[in-house]
Amino acid sequence: MAKSPRTKSDRTQPSGGETHQTAAGLDTAVLTTNHGVPISDNQNSLKSGTRGPTLLEDFVLREKIFHFDHERIPERIVHARGSGAHGVFEATDDISDLSMAAVFTKGEKTEVFVRFSTVAGGAGSVDTPRDVRGFAVKFYTREGNWDLVGNNIPVFFIQDALKFPDLVHAVKMEADRGYPQAGSAHDTFWDWASLMPETTHMLMWAMSDRALPRSFRTMEGFGVHTFKLVNAKGEASFVKFHWKPRLGLQSTIWDEALKLQAADNDFQRRDLFEAIDTGNFPQWDLGIQVFDQAFADAQPYDVLDATKLVPEENVPVRLIGTLTLNRNVDNFFAETEQVAFLPSNVPPGIDFSNDPLLQGRLFSYLDTQNSRLGTTNFHQIPINAPRCPFANFQRDGKMQTMVPRGRANYEPNSLAAHGEVGGPRESPVTGFVTVDAATGDDESGEKLRVRSETFADHYSQARLFYLSQTQSEQAHIASSFVFELSKVGLLDQVPPRMVANLRNVDEDLARRVADGLGIPLPKKAPAAKEPVDMPLSDALSIHKNMKETLEGRAVGILIADGTDAAELDAVVAAIKKAKGKAVIVAPKVGGAKLSDGSVRKADGQLAGSPSQIFDAVAIVLSQEGCAALIKEAAAVQFAMDAFGHLKAIGHSDAAKPLLDKAGIEPDEGVTDLGKSFMTAASRRFYDREPMLRTLA
Repeated sequence: MAKSPRTKSDRTQPSGGETHQTAAGLDTAVLTTNHGVPISDNQNSLKSGTRGPTLLEDFVLREKIFHFDHERIPERIVHARGSGAHGVFEATDDISDLSMAAVFTKGEKTEVFVRFSTVAGGAGSVDTPRDVRGFAVKFYTREGNWDLVGNNIPVFFIQDALKFPDLVHAVKMEADRGYPQAGSAHDTFWDWASLMPETTHMLMWAMSDRALPRSFRTMEGFGVHTFKLVNAKGEASFVKFHWKPRLGLQSTIWDEALKLQAADNDFQRRDLFEAIDTGNFPQWDLGIQVFDQAFADAQPYDVLDATKLVPEENVPVRLIGTLTLNRNVDNFFAETEQVAFLPSNVPPGIDFSNDPLLQGRLFSYLDTQNSRLGTTNFHQIPINAPRCPFANFQRDGKMQTMVPRGRANYEPNSLAAHGEVGGPRESPVTGFVTVDAATGDDESGEKLRVRSETFADHYSQARLFYLSQTQSEQAHIASSFVFELSKVGLLDQVPPRMVANLRNVDEDLARRVADGLGIPLPKKAPAAKEPVDMPLSDALSIHKNMKETLEGRAVGILIADGTDAAELDAVVAAIKKAKGKAVIVAPKVGGAKLSDGSVRKADGQLAGSPSQIFDAVAIVLSQEGCAALIKEAAAVQFAMDAFGHLKAIGHSDAAKPLLDKAGIEPDEGVTDLGKSFMTAASRRFYDREPMLRTLA
């Protein structure tokens, strides 16, 4: 007996049909393949019978699995873990005497995309390790894209790009064991660094609190290299680029950073996203240090050496524009992951110097993006595409999405004379011109595999950096060296070799590190060029540049049942008045029942909202609430860590027993909930640190 035919409904609604979501009405989009073919069933693959093998002809399955298999593109070798946002740059000063770049026209507003990143870790690592932070800005100017690809530290480990693979191989996971991840505290990095004296200046920065920024919003950015600005007359000046955060500098301390990793692997990514999402748009001022060849020739260092900076006291930073990040990405992969920065992207009016590290990057980045994104046409991806018109004769290749007209794919051609499309042409007047070719200036001389003697001083600026720090910052640097070098295992020769290098920086620093490691002070390492003392620079210190403000910062307010409602409301109001963010923390996410009988919902539950995610804390408890929280380890730790991380602690009178159990000694930063707390909450108390932990 023949089987009755199945209806279309039967075919598209097999067992388990409740999982199907069918399009109904004009407001619901129809699910299709990538090529627009409507899909009838997205729950079941096509099989030969109900329990038979899957059929190769199921193009829906093949396309879906094929795309899934290729959803992850090759990870960036460095800067893999990134966070991005859109914004606008507005030029605020007229520098037409220095540069003809349209992006610097006073009043000009230019769309930008910014990507912040860590360097050493993979995409799945954490936000808060001791590491350099990338600060890359893509300007979509009307003269083409300009990519200012920099870091939050103004100098770098090496002088020549030839050494870049060695640096990355040394700092990345060790080749035989695949760890440690996202950190430099291991044998191979310090073995390499201790053999490369030119790394010393960068090591001072990397071991300082600059490598532990509180957030992307409170760190500086630097172009690192010396570039050139070129005006309409073809006259060139050297330039260093700086990003100055409007919120000022802010960092964490080492113990706090470790606990932040445990509390929230995405702390800095979340901070950036939520700040923009709530309208607290992060801002930086773009500054330039401009100088001429005569100044460069007069310095005791080479301005083309990426391991050196130009002290701001010698060449003040001139602010010329403001960057505002005002929109989060719509899709992390399409934008933050696929964005491709190229230091070689510069518009007319900006040019390269002969910095050998920069010269190598001009090749490396293009090659990397071709490999990572799988096609030479990566510039057609929307996040990378210029906003201005662009045209050339480059054709075809993988993922070509443009459809050029006409048969001209070469230049020069005369097809336009015959009524055909001839294509774009050179623009000698407005086009990019290398400044050396335009002016006849020649810095290069003969082409040799040598390093200039002017690059030989590896220690003077490292000494300048160290001596410009506060005593607390110097202690952090010494302690960081001790921690990192203590992680060196079987290579016993490495710590003494590194300390021998540090004796060229500062004898006291070397002695502190040697004492911390428990090794004899080694003989000073010979210097290729003896260091010189330079005038100290306050601009190099975080502590000397921190703003005493609550603006853009978060205060965690710990409450429990019985908390005085009026006292709590007063604290919240005061924080908001100071432009800070008040975050209510309670033992239960549902909140706490206050003294007036109302229930105050919590923004975070105590166990998941430790004090390290806040910039200051207020503990507003009743006697009943305090008695309950004294038995709660998370509450005791909340107070203990806030004190240990040198933060202000405001407290109600009834909360005092909790502070006593946490071992908190009264000081200037431990106050009542009045005006004194609001003043204290805007800073940290580094004088507290020596009694809390042993520093080198």
